Order: sequence, then structure tokens, then C-alpha cells
Amino acid sequence: MRALSLLLTLLLSLPALGDDYLLLYQAAGWPQQRMHFSDALQATQERYRNNLPPALFQALVDNSNQRFAPQAVDQRAQAGLRAHLAEPTAALEFFQSVLGRKIVSAELLATRSDQLARYASGLPRIEASATRRLLIRHLAQALPAAEAGAEVSLALAGVAADSLSQMLPGLLGGGNALALLDSQRQRLVAQVNGDIDNTLLHVYRELSDAELQEFVDFAQAPAGQAYYQAALAALREGLAVGRSSESLAPAPQGI
Repeated sequence: MRALSLLLTLLLSLPALGDDYLLLYQAAGWPQQRMHFSDALQATQERYRNNLPPALFQALVDNSNQRFAPQAVDQRAQAGLRAHLAEPTAALEFFQSVLGRKIVSAELLATRSDQLARYASGLPRIEASATRRLLIRHLAQALPAAEAGAEVSLALAGVAADSLSQMLPGLLGGGNALALLDSQRQRLVAQVNGDIDNTLLHVYRELSDAELQEFVDFAQAPAGQAYYQAALAALREGLAVGRSSESLAPAPQGI
């Protein structure tokens, strides 16, 4: 009986283990990036501690802990990836390759809390050949890196705005809030784009020119473009950018 139960458990687990969307989510480093975001969130909360009234600070902490609960973020982001990416196989193969793993490792290093603290005042200027700078320019045009950075900033700022709105109802409501969000997004994208080439030179500094070329080829290809656009949408949904805390609250259970 015990052996039969084990066999049934393994069979029931096979669909999940063979789910290309889940495998892609893991291979591309999403769970680790979510943990790095949690570290950044805690640092942001601490910066507000001594600058806000206690009641408002507690509302901010409660809202952010609800909004960015790890399991909820993962569920929303995975659902977003499924909804916006029709075919995950090509991206999965890329990120499971030697180069794909190297790229993910470079991205995870760049977003670690110690690295963010080290370069809080700005990244060093990277010297590079004309060929390498051209490759980075092509990569910057293919990746929605600035847009992704803007979504993370908006997610963190949105918690503070949402908490203030709860304390002072109607202060940031309706169409004004949406217009403000779009305005902030455009400003943040423009700000990140201003130094995006140097940022990518820093993040991918360990990649050779040949590896960068292969990365550019994937990012520019239809499969790469499909993945990165879906990833941006999944990031926005995972971090619940533009959604109120009330919309994220679990529905009351019936009796």
C-alpha cells in the first residue's frame, strides 16, 4: 500500500515538474529576484520608520506585507507569464543553456542587497570597445530593462501612496491616481534610460563579446521579444502595480 501511494504521488507530481512555464519561471531567476525585492522592500520600510507618524508607518508596513507576500507575488507573476507568453519553450531552452545560466547569475548578482548598497551613489563608468558598446546598445533596445526598473520603483512608491490614501480617503483617487501613475512611469523610464548602456555594461561585464552577441540575437528574435514583453507584464502583475490594497485583499470565506 505504501509503495502504491508513493507511485500515485509521483504520477500526480509529473505535470507540475514538466510545466514549462514553471520551469521557465525558475530558470530565469524569478524566485531569487522576488527575494531580492523583499530585501529592498524591508530597506524601504526602514527608511520610512523615522519619517512618518507611527499610524501611517504601520499602515505602510501592513499594506506592503499584504501586497508583497512571497506566495502571492509568485502566483500573480506566474499567472501573468502564462497569460502573456503563448509559447515558453524557446525561452526555457535559452535560460537553461550555459549562457542563459550565466546571464541569470549576472542579473541576480546585480540586484543583491549588498550590491545595491555598494553602488547606491551610482555605478562606476565602464570602459568598453566600440564593438562592445554597439552590442550593449542593441541589447538596451531589445530588453525592457528601463521599463522593468520603473515598475519596481512604482511598486515601492505605490505602497506609500496607498497607505496615505487609506489614512486620508479621496486624496489620491480615481482618474487622477491613474494619470499620476502613467506620468511617474514615463519619468522613471526616461531617467533609467539616461544611463542604461553603462548599467548593462556593468551588469553583463563578465560576458564576452561573443556571448553578448548571442544574448542580443536571442533578445531581438521573435521568441526573445515575446518572452521579455510577457516578463514585463508578469512583473507588473506580480508586484500589483497600480492596484489598491483593497483589490488584493482575500475574499471573505462563506459560512
